[in-house]
Amino acid sequence: MSKHDIQFLRVTHLRGPNIWTYRPVIEAWVDIGSLEDSPSNTIPGLYERLTTWLPGLIEHRCGVGTRGGFLERLREGTWAGHILEHLTLELQTMAGMKTGFGKARETGVRGVYKVVFRTRQEEVGRAALSAARDLLLAAIHDMPYDVGATVAMLTDMVDSLCLGPSTSHIVDAATNRNIPHIRLTDGNLVQLGYGNGQRRIWTAETDRTGAIAEGIASDKDMTKSLLQSCGVPVPQGVIVTSAEEAWDEAQDIGLPVVLKPQDGNHGRGVSLDLKTREEVINAFELAAKEGDGNVIVEQFITGNEHRLLVVGNRVVAAARGETASVVGDGVQNVTQLVDSQLNTDPRRGDSEEFPLSLIKPSEWGEILLELQRQGLTPDSIPAAGQKVLIQRNGNVAFDVTDDVHPEVAARATLAARIVGLDIAGIDLVAEDISRPLEAQRGAIIEVNASPGLLAHIKPASGKPRDVGAAIVEHLFGTEEDGRIPVIGIAGSRDTALIGRLTAWMLYVGGRHAGLASGTDVFINGRKIQRGVCTSFEAGQRLLINRAIEAAVFDNSAHMILAEGLPYDKCQVGVVTDVTVTPELAEFYIREPQQAYNVLRSQIDVVLPEGSAVLNAADPLVVEMADLCDGSVLFYAVNEDTAALASHRNEGGRVVFLRHDEIVLAQGEDELAQLPLLPFAAGVEPESVVAAVATAWAAGVEPQLLSAGLRTFAFQAGKAA
Repeated sequence: MSKHDIQFLRVTHLRGPNIWTYRPVIEAWVDIGSLEDSPSNTIPGLYERLTTWLPGLIEHRCGVGTRGGFLERLREGTWAGHILEHLTLELQTMAGMKTGFGKARETGVRGVYKVVFRTRQEEVGRAALSAARDLLLAAIHDMPYDVGATVAMLTDMVDSLCLGPSTSHIVDAATNRNIPHIRLTDGNLVQLGYGNGQRRIWTAETDRTGAIAEGIASDKDMTKSLLQSCGVPVPQGVIVTSAEEAWDEAQDIGLPVVLKPQDGNHGRGVSLDLKTREEVINAFELAAKEGDGNVIVEQFITGNEHRLLVVGNRVVAAARGETASVVGDGVQNVTQLVDSQLNTDPRRGDSEEFPLSLIKPSEWGEILLELQRQGLTPDSIPAAGQKVLIQRNGNVAFDVTDDVHPEVAARATLAARIVGLDIAGIDLVAEDISRPLEAQRGAIIEVNASPGLLAHIKPASGKPRDVGAAIVEHLFGTEEDGRIPVIGIAGSRDTALIGRLTAWMLYVGGRHAGLASGTDVFINGRKIQRGVCTSFEAGQRLLINRAIEAAVFDNSAHMILAEGLPYDKCQVGVVTDVTVTPELAEFYIREPQQAYNVLRSQIDVVLPEGSAVLNAADPLVVEMADLCDGSVLFYAVNEDTAALASHRNEGGRVVFLRHDEIVLAQGEDELAQLPLLPFAAGVEPESVVAAVATAWAAGVEPQLLSAGLRTFAFQAGKAA
């Protein structure tokens, strides 16, 4: 018997809604070879090895529907394609990219399966699939496998390739509001919404965040001057360019003082409670190194550091800082004490997933300076019981949102408005955040653009705050979802013509309309790009265009199978016919019912307030009416077509041809009759009827439909 093997025949990333699900997935065509004759229960030790390596498989419910469902299938006997699906999902989850959807289906070719699984990032998904294959084969052949190394590799990929936790939090909040998103770069630049309804975020920056405001915030002295002029309490301070000047000014201001870079951020180069000349001189060198050389010397304010997050005109979250210290044992040096007493805290880590950072005494200038002030170095061994202060500032991750005094919140929002930031991190020092600043000599010390969100999303202690929802609410009104009318046309019968005519009628109806037809892109009837990208990419280019007010997509069955739809939902979904075309055989699609399952994807994504436009003359298309979450509009050349007549009798909307006139009706009421003007040879009247029905469903008024029909023939010739 030949050695068992698993081969990938094809691996495709379906980036939009597809025949499997509404979300992006990877579809792998897998040949399990001789394993088709060896289900899991026939392979000695397979169950034990897999459950030992991946104990999290107990959580997989599978088709059984209960916890442990997959393990039940594994014990009773299931095939390698199905196992591969679950191993891939589990490896992604272990790497910090939790996903839950997966399927494994036979293709009709013996031993060949389509294995589908949800992934949030293509490269991570592909790597997890490859690793899952290697792991499964190792388990089958009773070979060793380093699960830890694999998970570490995938985790690194997740950290470097996926959206950061703060951006993901905002995107998730938008998704909860039914607002679509498009990732615009490999980083954290994300578009929320489509076309001219869109807004853009870059973590905690938005397209409302002004460059001037950011410039002001980066200049700490200018910020403080503006705040002081508007009555916001700030510490007294000056800018210096030399260590000696820093000491002179410190004495004038009055000791103790604080030194920090003029253009610093994230607390780098900040030294607190400086009381001696040596401390000031050393702090100057640190601050100058972290910034552009200009250093601020300012009054030291007694109290805890706080960060208030302002979104729009309100404080939505607040966190308090704490000092960090260790206690000597007479054996370990400072670095070892930090590692054993502070860095073992599970809330600390190097990635953004952790609310507290790992502390590295030998690498952080602020800590070296603090130790020096205590006569220590990272290698010093403190006496047993000796308390060593490691960090005075930082650790601002302890939620105090509910404790903020209204006057403090008012000062914070005023500070953000003075600088001009729509989202700001307001740093202030106060002994008690529940009292007004003036009552305790507290002060605002910085206003930061692009503030970190993790301390509020995942605080070290206290209640997590839904700051993502606050940012989305700031960008979109209560009734806004960032959507524009999206019209998707699927089938094989004149869909390109229907798309162009529909887009033209939308344009005549007063909207800047775009059309993605195959790999070509049209705007307002003019071709602006020809075959420079895939069909999916052409569609995405429409949706990121801020000028577009309505978008039409010509979606072939081949595109749905190869790439997925380029949008998440649509206002109007059109299906012209269900036909098994030759190119579908490539995807093992050979029967009408299989083609139906592909084309129904267009109707599955119609919004509840949207409409499906269906060809009443095709029985399989008619069946799709029950799949639509919105309303249904039937069209046909013959008004006596059974499905159309029945729908009309029930009060539904229909469009049909009668004596060279296109009739728009709802129930018994005939709302408009449009002349079927002569078009170019070869244009089928059914296609014109379909386009009129589609534009009507998209909200174009009948008189404008007529104008669109009258002008289209010339425009079509001009743009060809």
